[in-house]
Amino acid sequence: MMKLFLPLLLVGSLYAQITNGVAIIVKGEAITLYEIQKEMELAKIDAKRASDALIRKKLEEQETQERKISVTSEEVYDDIKKTAAANNMSVSQFYDAVRESNGLSSTELKEKIKEKLLSQKLYASIAYSAVSEPSEGEIKEYYALHKEEFSHPNTFEVTIYSAGDGSRLQEKIDNPMFYAPDVHTEKQTLPYNRISPELASLLESTKVDSFTPVVPDGKGGFFSFYIHSVEAAQEGDIQGARDEIINAIMAEKREQVLGDYFARLRHNADIKIVRMPE
Repeated sequence: MMKLFLPLLLVGSLYAQITNGVAIIVKGEAITLYEIQKEMELAKIDAKRASDALIRKKLEEQETQERKISVTSEEVYDDIKKTAAANNMSVSQFYDAVRESNGLSSTELKEKIKEKLLSQKLYASIAYSAVSEPSEGEIKEYYALHKEEFSHPNTFEVTIYSAGDGSRLQEKIDNPMFYAPDVHTEKQTLPYNRISPELASLLESTKVDSFTPVVPDGKGGFFSFYIHSVEAAQEGDIQGARDEIINAIMAEKREQVLGDYFARLRHNADIKIVRMPE
């Protein structure tokens, strides 16, 4: 038995070395094959783009450390509280909503928020001057080039399923024929312009003849929407989308600054490609 078991151990050990082996070394720190493969799967990109993204991330981490930039747990929690309040939820309800819609645990969400705040501080540290707000011409040009992004449905024909117990509601959704007197239903027509941006986004991302994820209703209960139909999309107007356009342009300008900075940093950095996934 031992003679059979030992070779299996050796094969398993060899497989682990290949899977977790070093692929790239960035200024003395390793990026593994496993990390590249995971990035490829999550982002649905090829090995080249995945490795580029991980090299950029590693350079950002190192730059953050060298500049002694940090984010406290209090800053992370404050950001979560603000986002929860903007969605009319308590923090615990917001955690539940994120877990239901994105599959992220509270720990994973906090890590994402921390990465966002670190990136914002890093940008502020790198930028020599504040990015100027876009001119009226830039706003009009951006709108003309991205007009389809500001189109939206007119109305949603839905049935709202609601319950005090999220697990019971999910059970009903998984089996619509299941008798559940504690799950209430109500058919409604929801005009796009009269619902919150968060709800509009949730409904837009759900296919017709299917349910949205179960999410907290902000009042201690849970709900899900069954989408019957979506009335024809209508084009937004530039004034209604003005804030969204400005935010998008500012984000592009900030990313341009960071992209240029890290491109120069990468060009001068000690980066060794050991091997890439086949």
